[in-house]
Amino acid sequence: MTNGTEQRLAEAVAVSGLADDRALLGRTSTAERVADILRDRIAEGFFPPGTRLSEDSIGGALGVSRNTLREAFRLLTHERLLVHQLNRGVFVRVVTVEDILDIYRVRLLVECGAVRGLGRPPYALEAVEAAVVAGERAAAAREWQELSTANIRFHQAVVALAGSARTDELMRGVLAELRLVFHVMDDPRRFHAPYLTRNRQILEALQAGDAAEAERLLAAYLEDSRRQLSGAYAERIAP
Repeated sequence: MTNGTEQRLAEAVAVSGLADDRALLGRTSTAERVADILRDRIAEGFFPPGTRLSEDSIGGALGVSRNTLREAFRLLTHERLLVHQLNRGVFVRVVTVEDILDIYRVRLLVECGAVRGLGRPPYALEAVEAAVVAGERAAAAREWQELSTANIRFHQAVVALAGSARTDELMRGVLAELRLVFHVMDDPRRFHAPYLTRNRQILEALQAGDAAEAERLLAAYLEDSRRQLSGAYAERIAP
């Protein structure tokens, strides 16, 4: 099978599910809503890094105008998820090692800041606990993509403890960009499974009302993750 045929098949699979998302647009078919759908699809790996996004295919699947789709592309380019290449089109961005280091700087500031700013316990930890349990179940079932998703949801839930819609939106973009890194890696299991225990430890510290200990555990977690991921990614994308 030629590379061109493989690419067309991959595009067909990625675009086919968008028709199901068309109903989410409702009567307010805005570029922001289209961007939300595409952001989720990119984060879930339907459009891997380096994929060219077809205006005709995606616009037809979602039933939106070319102008609306281009505005959605512009929004996602601003979020560093897409890149426009002159005379070639719009592509899902390939993250650099420098990007990874910057992503973790932001994560350290935002995630640890969210925990540091918690008030008096008890905390609303239902979403955090649900993400931990989902990750443990996925690992037991050897469902590695689900494990990756559960780990992302864990960190989203930790940030959500701050009760800030703006911070939630910021982290959604940051973590979507991070997912682009994992889609390039051969074995996501080795990057997520070892952190399940640490997720559980952070949850237990928060359940005990010890936000300071939870922040300490989270900071160490992020530093270890940054070091491991940036090193492995550099080897993976090396020419």
